[in-house]
Amino acid sequence: MRVDFHTHIIPEDIPNFVEKFGGERWPTLEKTCTCGANIMVAGQVFREVTDQVWSPEKRIQDMDAEGVDIQVLSPIPVTFSYWAEAHAAEEMARIQNDFIANTVKQYPKRFIGLGTVPLQDVEVAIREMDRCIHELGLKGIEIGTNVNGKNLDDPAFTAFFEMAEKWEVPLFIHPWETLGKDRMPRHNFMYTVGMPSETALAAASLINGGVIEKFPKLKVCFAHGGGSFPYILPRLDQGWKVWPHLRLTRKPPSYYAKNFYFDSLNYDPLNLQYLIDRFGADKIVMGSDYPFLLREIPPGKIVDETLHLSEEQRRDILGRNALAFLNIEIKEEIES
Repeated sequence: MRVDFHTHIIPEDIPNFVEKFGGERWPTLEKTCTCGANIMVAGQVFREVTDQVWSPEKRIQDMDAEGVDIQVLSPIPVTFSYWAEAHAAEEMARIQNDFIANTVKQYPKRFIGLGTVPLQDVEVAIREMDRCIHELGLKGIEIGTNVNGKNLDDPAFTAFFEMAEKWEVPLFIHPWETLGKDRMPRHNFMYTVGMPSETALAAASLINGGVIEKFPKLKVCFAHGGGSFPYILPRLDQGWKVWPHLRLTRKPPSYYAKNFYFDSLNYDPLNLQYLIDRFGADKIVMGSDYPFLLREIPPGKIVDETLHLSEEQRRDILGRNALAFLNIEIKEEIES
């Protein structure tokens, strides 16, 4: 059983919110051919995509060719639209959440769905999270690493994390609107340097800001192997040690980091082994970032190439950990 935890999808017929609500930052999908399109933002090509990004049938073809049994579907982060008015962002979220839920309903043995919520208004976000989980049957929520420059430990988001813990909603945290964007244009550093750094800041904020201490049962998984967070964790511990006047937690960051999950997308068996050694094989879920250019092909390649794994650990990382993180009982995997 191979479960690809990290994949993205968007409706083929997503409405043009630029025309409906105004503003240039809404992502739109402009077809270039029957099997391709450009995601446009502010009149510029944000990303070239193929029908892999909207067609479940095409995805299933790729899954069969690459040995993937189940994909976990999540929105493309550019659609979070945290910058927009909450009512407009809620409509964008609902369209995507309905599309993902319908895709899962159409192919229940091949897909699991995650939703999105307008975090710029926590009351609205909680309302849509409630709908995602308790009406649509989605298994978790994907959120960004910051909301309009506010780190995730900002008090504005406390009520959201409280309800996520209460309702046992797993959260997949994906980088977006990365720090230092003005220094990243050359070499596509936003993807290779900015995103890992942004993810580290989000993880550190949840810990040092006391969110994980306050909500110890909160389930959180970070994209891209946690970015640079696993490698700066000892430095965070040292900072906690030498600046006691800044502490908001009773214990050092590494204590709370044991709560986190990470996808396996770091491209190197040495890095994956480091994640396993530091956090445990039970906290790693296989993820490929399908269908984008930086994805791992085939999904699980690095897990297969990590030599010192037992067969049980390999099975867990390739599939069972993702199901456990999403509160899907293993018996459901067997019966399906």
